Amino acid sequence: MSIVTSQQLTRYYEQYKSTDVTFNKQVSTALGLVAKGVYLKIQDRQLPCMVFSSSMASARVIASVPSAVMLVLKQANNRLALRWCFKLPEKVEPITFFVTCRPTGFTHYAVQGPDVHFVTLEFTQRPPDDLIQILGSLLEANSNAQRRKDERIIVTPETMKKLGLESREAALLVEGRSRKCVLRDLSFSGAQVVVSGSAEAFTNRSVSLKFSRSDQVPEMTIPATVRRVEEAGGRKDILAVSMEYSSTPPMSYKLLINSYVSTIRKAAQDAQKAQGQTAPEASAPTAPAESAAAEPPAPASPGPEFPVEGDITEDADGKNPTDG
Repeated sequence: MSIVTSQQLTRYYEQYKSTDVTFNKQVSTALGLVAKGVYLKIQDRQLPCMVFSSSMASARVIASVPSAVMLVLKQANNRLALRWCFKLPEKVEPITFFVTCRPTGFTHYAVQGPDVHFVTLEFTQRPPDDLIQILGSLLEANSNAQRRKDERIIVTPETMKKLGLESREAALLVEGRSRKCVLRDLSFSGAQVVVSGSAEAFTNRSVSLKFSRSDQVPEMTIPATVRRVEEAGGRKDILAVSMEYSSTPPMSYKLLINSYVSTIRKAAQDAQKAQGQTAPEASAPTAPAESAAAEPPAPASPGPEFPVEGDITEDADGKNPTDG
């Protein structure tokens, strides 16, 4: 997760304060929610619960609330706290924090038993910055995935650091066969890779792009359709394959792309601030736009040529895309 400024946190809070995030499996995994570390604290009691949804102003949880706990809650003047726990990629240990709340509703969740309830919680004050950043980054990623879906990020050693990628290596799955490839550019809606093979093996095929930010993070597999295949560096056996994602990318991928967009925006704002100017919203550096008269555009069409010295032999990590 990229570093955010106090101004950005304020913007997140003002823009997304009442927007609910449903904690399904994909969202919980992408955000690093540690479910076992989440509970309600009522005086000295810890009541296990499961987060169903949350905004920056309220939350809904599922918890077993027997009559004895209801009595304790009444004695506490309906004061409680929701304890959150997240494991973020850049931190060794999970982060935890409490959000003070008051319950505004109990709805029986009879499927699980008579004491199980949907509990609606209203935050009694602005939540900690960690929660604002976590939810705000996700909501911003969803927004940018629509507004900036075709902006391409050229994958270089410099942009890899901002993306949090440890390697450009990836795999392209074609008809059940995995082919090693090298990431060339990424966007919210597609990608381009360099791979060895014949054009016929990829043209108009349904494929899946598979890669991971690091060895410690689960791989992402994104279904796609090949929109363009071109020779790269004058080699007929080395191809630049452009693809458009055929389904919504996983939340972890959106957060990956958005972390770069946010980093670039912050750098632009810092530079403008240093010059005493008001910084406009900056967009991520992208490859030049193609002519409208060209063939139907691909969301991840070719950018600058793959870095070479006369021939394509190695990528930025010293890896040859044709190596087995």
